[in-house]
Amino acid sequence: MNDWEKLIKQIDDFRNARDWRQYHNPKDLAISLSIEAAELLEDFQWRSSKEAVRSNAENIREEIADVMIYALMLCSELDLDVQEIIEEKLKKNAVKYPVK
Repeated sequence: MNDWEKLIKQIDDFRNARDWRQYHNPKDLAISLSIEAAELLEDFQWRSSKEAVRSNAENIREEIADVMIYALMLCSELDLDVQEIIEEKLKKNAVKYPVK
């Protein structure tokens, strides 16, 4: 079991212990992912990056964690291999945006 799989298992165990999987269909997970990303943006709204990080570092960490958790739950629900899809996307991006 790789590190991504271990992390997803921890997340799955957490939500299964609370019987939350019933609410975690792909559509609702995608919605929740977007909401958490918007909450992360709130930490930066009307501030410079430096000021936002200085004054909201702990909440930024928590919101990034929420975004990652929802993304990993979505991967779990769709039976996607996290490492595989990231590596595939990086290859596509390398073709689309070559080093000049």
